[in-house]
Amino acid sequence: MTITQEKDARETLARVVDPEIPVITIAELGILRAVEQTAEGAVRVTITPTYSGCPAMDVIREEIRVALAADGFRDVRIDTVLSPAWTTDWITADGRRKLADFGIAPPAPAGRGGPVPVVIQPRPVAVRCPQCGSERTREVSRFGSTACKAQYRCDACLEPFDYFKSL
Repeated sequence: MTITQEKDARETLARVVDPEIPVITIAELGILRAVEQTAEGAVRVTITPTYSGCPAMDVIREEIRVALAADGFRDVRIDTVLSPAWTTDWITADGRRKLADFGIAPPAPAGRGGPVPVVIQPRPVAVRCPQCGSERTREVSRFGSTACKAQYRCDACLEPFDYFKSL
């Protein structure tokens, strides 16, 4: 595999969407960590799940294989790494915009420079409504449609929405 082929493989994978949030790609979400060639010439893809129990990872691995095979890459190895742990800081600016356009409030920066802090009481988070932009929102449920999201409701427009938790 040449440098051009490695770039082509990365571009192919940059189009693979997250199965739970199909408006954002695995690259924009920060799940796609690396694409490189092995000594044997295979494409090695490194991914990090949003959390260790993410049920979408099997689907993501299969979609990676399918996308690369469609572009002619037959020998593919996928490594799932848990360290460093995924952080919402890895979501790109385009990814954050796409989440908001889709009706999911993007996460505030986690600002993790080290270990994840243990918090006994949840910190109040000012979450902007993706529908009307108001910060007059409140958490309805700590868990939304997936474990990485919380359910909120806007007190201004009364619309419910998901908030992608900062990790």
